[in-house]
Amino acid sequence: MMDLNRAEQALEGLRKLHVGTDRDGDVQAHILRLLAKDEHGNPTHVAKRWTREGETRGFMLTGAPGSGKSHLVNRTLQKMPALEPREDGVPRYIKCSVPSPATFKSMIMQLLKETGYPAASPRKENWLLVQDLRYRLELLDIGVIWIDEAHDLFCADRKLILRALKSLMQGGAAVAIILTGTRDLADVIRSDQQVKRRFTAMSLPALVEQTDGADFQTILEQYCDRVGLLPPAERDLIARIFHGSRYCFGRAIELLLQALEVAIERSDERLENDHCAAAYAMNEACEVSENVFYAERFWLIDTDPALSEFLDSPKKRKRSY
Repeated sequence: MMDLNRAEQALEGLRKLHVGTDRDGDVQAHILRLLAKDEHGNPTHVAKRWTREGETRGFMLTGAPGSGKSHLVNRTLQKMPALEPREDGVPRYIKCSVPSPATFKSMIMQLLKETGYPAASPRKENWLLVQDLRYRLELLDIGVIWIDEAHDLFCADRKLILRALKSLMQGGAAVAIILTGTRDLADVIRSDQQVKRRFTAMSLPALVEQTDGADFQTILEQYCDRVGLLPPAERDLIARIFHGSRYCFGRAIELLLQALEVAIERSDERLENDHCAAAYAMNEACEVSENVFYAERFWLIDTDPALSEFLDSPKKRKRSY
């Protein structure tokens, strides 16, 4: 008999667990190169200057929604000793999600808010708000700004925002900037060559069963063991999970966790296809015929009309048996 309380506690632990991959090291390398080093060669919280004029650099991480980019950057920054908060609690970097509505002014005001600045007046001129932000960053000795969901910024105020990015990466109070978003973000950054040259870039790839399937199978078996379930017997379950999660790593982990939750609630002994189907149905509100865990030719189901935008090749959506 399953120990329900133990299984639920183990599941909560899994939800907080970080699944390490090769991408962790890649992201860390991109961010470390943005930071200056001390006399012993250790990274500091200060943004590295790359030119005589004091220019800094940035890092852009893109991927499909649910690929895990925000979690990856967040964990990397939190694990860097150089970016730990000061003893008085003042942060060494600030994180800001794009506000709604997404405009240049609302973004600058949100960044000011993250620095602890009193409510700025929306009637203030844009350039004055930017000056206030630069002053706050210098006063607090902040070296890094991370803007999440940054693709939402580049609408009507695209040119203003691109100019502001360049401004924040120049001068005595210059900071390093990290941007995370969908591939729309990459297109906008590449549209301005002066901004583009300041950013290194990385894109989280789509999952591919042939190369990622074995690793994910190991994760699945370890998760089952942690909560006291036997691993599934279905041979094509990994392929169905990948397709149902739009080939996004973060989505695949979330779907697996939801399926485990269903199995635990039912007090079943083994994780099965039906548990994944129930989890998928809760997310997609789909008919049984459109459920990738029930359909025989599941790879033909279009789980997302925009899926092809995030796949490197349409061949990844095709399977033959």
